Amino acid sequence: MNKKYLAFAAATTAAAVALTGCVETKSDVEKEGTTSPTGEKPVIEVLGMASQEQDLNIVRDQLVKNGFDVKLNIQPDFGSFSAQRDAGNYDVSLSSWTTVTGNPDYAVRGLFKTGGDYSNTADEQIDQLIDEASTLIGEESKEKYAELEQALVFDKAYIAPLYISKKFQGIYSKEVNPDTVRLSKSRAQAWEAISFNDTAKNTAETLVLHQGISSLTSLDPIKGNDGSINTLNTNMYVRLVNLSDTDEVVSDGSLSYNYAISEDNQSYYFVLRDDINFAKVENNQAIDTKDLVSAEDVVFSLERAKDGSSVPDHRTYSIHENIDTVEIITDITALQSVQTADGGTVLDVLSKQLPATIAEVVENEADVDNAAGKYQIVKITTPTPFPQVLNYLAHQSGGIVSQAAVTAINTFDVESYDPNVHVAYGDQTTVTEGATYANHLAASGPYVLVQKNDYEAIFVKNPAYQAGTANEPKIDKISVRFIQDNDSALSALRNGEIHVLQAVPETKLDVVNGDENLTLKTADSNAVSYLLMNPKGRDVATSVDLRKAILYSINQDEFISYYQGNKKPAVSTVSPLVDTGLKLQADSAKVKEFLEAYQAAK
Repeated sequence: MNKKYLAFAAATTAAAVALTGCVETKSDVEKEGTTSPTGEKPVIEVLGMASQEQDLNIVRDQLVKNGFDVKLNIQPDFGSFSAQRDAGNYDVSLSSWTTVTGNPDYAVRGLFKTGGDYSNTADEQIDQLIDEASTLIGEESKEKYAELEQALVFDKAYIAPLYISKKFQGIYSKEVNPDTVRLSKSRAQAWEAISFNDTAKNTAETLVLHQGISSLTSLDPIKGNDGSINTLNTNMYVRLVNLSDTDEVVSDGSLSYNYAISEDNQSYYFVLRDDINFAKVENNQAIDTKDLVSAEDVVFSLERAKDGSSVPDHRTYSIHENIDTVEIITDITALQSVQTADGGTVLDVLSKQLPATIAEVVENEADVDNAAGKYQIVKITTPTPFPQVLNYLAHQSGGIVSQAAVTAINTFDVESYDPNVHVAYGDQTTVTEGATYANHLAASGPYVLVQKNDYEAIFVKNPAYQAGTANEPKIDKISVRFIQDNDSALSALRNGEIHVLQAVPETKLDVVNGDENLTLKTADSNAVSYLLMNPKGRDVATSVDLRKAILYSINQDEFISYYQGNKKPAVSTVSPLVDTGLKLQADSAKVKEFLEAYQAAK
């Protein structure tokens, strides 16, 4: 299932839990349903998947209660859902989005901008507001995103928000130290900090993690943007910056000691560390290649990331389209002459907390020696002020690959690439047990993938990743166990067969809390579920009144009640990131008003 973080399969459970509180049964709602002014009820077809059945039932009941006839189009899996969606067989589809970069631009650009990767919206006003908001920070940004939400949701009703989800993580704390297991709002799980309670086991035993999807899109970070590879690539490739657990852009655990931003928010500078080498696999062991993860590799990686034609099936170039240039600084005076917003210079900011004072900036990796004050510094520019570029650099697609390793494999012409003939860097077949195995990966991150099968993927520690620092990986070997069914995964956690379950269903929290061998962690998330209106071929595409009638039929309190308070109100996909102050309130009077206007216009 290609989630691409457009996880149309919202993480709802199929467990048969009775609706409580103010959520009514289908029969109750049908009795209360009101007819439209003409005596004809508008028919709304709601598309979703079997895994979303509880949410679909609540949506149906709310629409029926407000005067609609509802047809549920429930598909068994994402593939059939996508086929129905692409065929236009729906009025509204139950959709979800998780902003894994922690910035509001990513929450809207690909979804609602004309031509966006996942957008079915074409609206000049929406486009303009997205572009304007992306250049702003602070209160100005908040005001502009409020304008965007007002237009997107309340004025034009392109979506109807349902709720914001939370994160629930289960840890087998009988063996694993829960204090070392991070649960971040946005970023993928970081493996390097995890430790067993008995630290002697870190080198002797295997940490077993969990993932539902066994088929991996690509281990080339720019060729995948979905749940099959996000966590894996995040831990295999270091980035210029990272996100903290609360979505702050930080250098902690990244390739840079620190970074600086020019006063005009169009130039970004990164001073690189020299204690990370690429690792490769030989005889099922990770080998230090002695090849420094250098500025040359950074330039190569980001140039290909922002170039949609650099690889076949590039899936992340729109994330990096706001990068203009990437270069290595060769003149230290260029750092002294550029001011930052606080009145200092770029050199002042970059010089903080380094092993030695910057004495020289060097172009070639062979000349790097941080202890002697010789550093490589990378400069990235954007065509307009765009500080959110830092969040995109923290995305797994911003992972730094080895120029030597990638160019040695990708010798084909991109335009004539044939997956049946050519092998591309990161193809999962090259790390899969069997005749196709020929591991060519070069990992810049804390772990490297050794091999996989349908049961698990085995990773081992990169021996040349920040050795001797707090960021050196604690555990030598990790198995990512592929278990598709979440209930089965929870059983495996309770039995100690896996050590961490990253997503505990809301309906099973009591199970985890009641098990003395387990620890439950909770965090906010950037996941929003919403109804997406069909942009063509149906009345909802042309009638804003009909869309608004659907919008004001949605009662978010009923979803929150069903999930026992484990959901939060939403206005748009921006809601977890920017509180614009706007709220959606169910309003049957407005539904009636808009249905009357819709019927009158027919």
